[in-house]
Amino acid sequence: MALIEGWRELAGELAPEFEYIGSAAGVEVKLAAARSVRYHAIATGKLRRYLSLQNLADVFRVAAGTIQSLVLLRRLRPDVVFSTGGFVSVPVVIAARILHIPILAHEQTVAGGLANRIAGRLADRVAVSFQSSADFFPGASVVVTGIPLRKTLFSGDAARFYESSGLDRSLPLVYVTGGAQGSRVLNGAVAASLEGLLSSACVAHQCGSHPSYDALAMMRQAAAALPRELARRYFVFDYMDRGLGDLMAAATLLVGRAGAGTVCEAMALAKPAILVPLATSAGDEQRKNARLLSDAGQAVVIEESDLDGPRLLAAVGQLLSEPARLQSMREAARGLFIPGAVERLVSELESLAASCLSGQPRSQGPHH
Repeated sequence: MALIEGWRELAGELAPEFEYIGSAAGVEVKLAAARSVRYHAIATGKLRRYLSLQNLADVFRVAAGTIQSLVLLRRLRPDVVFSTGGFVSVPVVIAARILHIPILAHEQTVAGGLANRIAGRLADRVAVSFQSSADFFPGASVVVTGIPLRKTLFSGDAARFYESSGLDRSLPLVYVTGGAQGSRVLNGAVAASLEGLLSSACVAHQCGSHPSYDALAMMRQAAAALPRELARRYFVFDYMDRGLGDLMAAATLLVGRAGAGTVCEAMALAKPAILVPLATSAGDEQRKNARLLSDAGQAVVIEESDLDGPRLLAAVGQLLSEPARLQSMREAARGLFIPGAVERLVSELESLAASCLSGQPRSQGPHH
């Protein structure tokens, strides 16, 4: 979505037409609709590195997704396919390869994920967010682009967030996020420590929306048991799209998972962080993402198995009590983030699309 928004801003009326292929249940369905991007859902199967009966069923899901992708790509006739990894991208990349459509695979994490390592073997070019990621794609044509972030993240207004949320701006603000689907472990730790956290700070909490339980209802129930004065310091929501820049501008401390998006946003905006890597992330990529920030001095890492209410409360309390350390963590972020990713990716995609257009006849009309 950051690439689409950035490309439209750069090119204006000359921007291409975008089509988004993803899963039926992802939050990207709403995000695409909000940006007037047509969305196409396909069958998906998870890529696992361990033995499971579900692997057998997922073989058929991947096959079905590949057939659906072949039909879609034949109809859409794209000039280039941009893949950002994840198991939903693999059938699309396979179909694009069969149809001789140029492919740019983008690796967002420090460690090359399994889906992207498969895509990297089929792609014409692989873009990476960090130089160290290039080692995971031997033999591929690799370019370091950085990761695209929405421009609105860099123009956030803290006052606007405080006005919309009603939180007390005289207190430090802790932003807790488990990503779009949330994190049951993080949500549980916040619920267990909520009164203690709110005794000296405000908390803005993205609890996520997960099909297995109602996280928002759970956290609102925890908030309902608080004294009224403390309850006013807690702002909970399932997902935030347009207002995230304002929230990040206001945040004193970020507490979250260590997915590529969260880590790069923390780097780009120089936010001190407490990171809890997902223990089951493919290739242990979240722990490697977190280590990048902790080695630089920007983040404290808590292992998922060690996280509970008291541990979270102690870690947050210690950092908030040391303003000088928070400042040094902000300064540690300088130089970690690679700016200009949108422009670099647009250049690479336009180059691949041009090679496609020059190599075979195309129908007239907007390019995809």
